[in-house]
Amino acid sequence: MNIKKILYYKALYLMMLPAILFLLINNYLPMLGLILAFKNYNYVGGIFGSPWSGFENFKFLFSTPDAYIITRNTLLYNILFIILGLFFTVSFAIALNEVVNKKLSKAFQTILLFPYFLSWVVVAYIGYALMHSTTGFLNRSMLPFLGISPVEWYSTPRLWPFILPLTNLWKSVGYGTVIYMAAITGFDQEYYEAAVIDGASKWKQIRYITLPLLQPLIIILTILAVGSILRSDFGLFYQFTLDQGQIRDTTNVIDTYIFRSLIKTNDYGMSTAAGLYQSVVGFILILITNGIIRKISPDEALF
Repeated sequence: MNIKKILYYKALYLMMLPAILFLLINNYLPMLGLILAFKNYNYVGGIFGSPWSGFENFKFLFSTPDAYIITRNTLLYNILFIILGLFFTVSFAIALNEVVNKKLSKAFQTILLFPYFLSWVVVAYIGYALMHSTTGFLNRSMLPFLGISPVEWYSTPRLWPFILPLTNLWKSVGYGTVIYMAAITGFDQEYYEAAVIDGASKWKQIRYITLPLLQPLIIILTILAVGSILRSDFGLFYQFTLDQGQIRDTTNVIDTYIFRSLIKTNDYGMSTAAGLYQSVVGFILILITNGIIRKISPDEALF
């Protein structure tokens, strides 16, 4: 690009400058700290003066006896979150788009989106109010009404593979629904008008028009979700569970395990190595997923 074009679009470049600076400072400048993953960090030497340790920090994740449990939990939960999130967000977006009364549609959107803005600390208190062993609403009112004995929620590991996906879905489904609704409202209405003339039912309109038009967005968001499959929502797995040791077999994931280990050992090199490992694996998974989609449908690949 020559100087004349740069000067011609200078107003646009100036508008881009704050976002670019934020991206550089917030996302790229901290990447210098990745060298901690290969160092035996100490406060005296600092980041650059600490001795090199090679790949010793990476052995922590693979040599620990909990490596299988935390990896299993992280992968299975995230796969379930992706599947449930995709199904319910698309379903709710299509359903809300069919609501004729716009005020009612906006009210439903607000109700769905409201949990997304709640802090996990607030959600943890709500969960505690529901699931406390003696004073919780479920044990004190709901379960006795149904003729079911009280449940020790925070000491019963087998219940949390159901509680965590439901809680994650409740908190995140509104945000995804809004994204898909924004896409649906932008579709050319002539497709639907032609379908109505041809006598297509609502189900056929959804199946043969709405879902195919949503497919590129679904693929992009799924690829991005796969890239974070080794990362977990810390608030969900640590704060919402109240960090209860009795249920860690089904709630302990890579992020919470690293956090607890960091508190005990203050080993910044180990935590940096774990973060780098998650990022590299996520990047590789994005490349693999995008490569598979490119072979099946090149036009819908992310890159």
